[in-house]
Amino acid sequence: MKILIIGGGNMGLTYAQSFLRSHITSKEDMMILEKSPQKAEELMQRDIGTVYGRPEDCIRQSDLVILAVKPQDAPVLFDIIRPLIDPQQVFLSIMAGVKLQTIAKGLGAEKIIRAMPNLPAQIGMGMTAFTSSESVTRIELVMVQNLLNTTGKTVYVEKEEAIDAATAISGSGPAYVWFFMKSMMDAAQDMGFNQSEAELLVSQTFRGAIELFNKTDFTCEEWIVKVCSKGGTTEAALASYEQNLVRDDIMAGAKAALLRATALGKAE
Repeated sequence: MKILIIGGGNMGLTYAQSFLRSHITSKEDMMILEKSPQKAEELMQRDIGTVYGRPEDCIRQSDLVILAVKPQDAPVLFDIIRPLIDPQQVFLSIMAGVKLQTIAKGLGAEKIIRAMPNLPAQIGMGMTAFTSSESVTRIELVMVQNLLNTTGKTVYVEKEEAIDAATAISGSGPAYVWFFMKSMMDAAQDMGFNQSEAELLVSQTFRGAIELFNKTDFTCEEWIVKVCSKGGTTEAALASYEQNLVRDDIMAGAKAALLRATALGKAE
């Protein structure tokens, strides 16, 4: 299977490296189309496949085409590659907000898969939600899921609207976690720790809490009860969060992200 990645940015590079590292494909079957000569030269130095600068040199020989460009670049890209595609090719898009119907119409293609990865995919710890058009076969879907799994975990969603929800939760989610971590680090420094000490305290606390959650069947609520002692420090902190409606603010933030993701899709 020959794979073409259009766009050699962070996610395009992440996919190329992950596919090769997992031996799910080879350098001989990996192609990258990059319009920037400077970036193309950098990609060639990495030796992760054949790098092209012109669509006509690589589109037709591809079985799977991954669209890893900015959403605003989609209309121009569609116009350029539409005359070059084959109806049997599968297209995987990670362009935020660009819907299946828009991609199908823009390319004149039927086999479209839309995915929403997140930044931890760069270290093989990503979370990707994906969906597909009806023309994608079961075999093709499994093939693409195996590729996406090289960057972390995946979940298939039946309804395309769920991709916007995944954008709000897992796509944007790492920033929410880092925001909370930064707030805790600031609190630690206010309490007298230096920056490196604060970063260690907070990062290891997050890492340990997540590992505990993943390796047991306890819910978040059950773990909270285990940490809390009546009249203790954890109870005092959580009472403050409840009083200041922190949970409501977190949910409101996620809903704001969902509204924005939905608006981006309607603005195509």
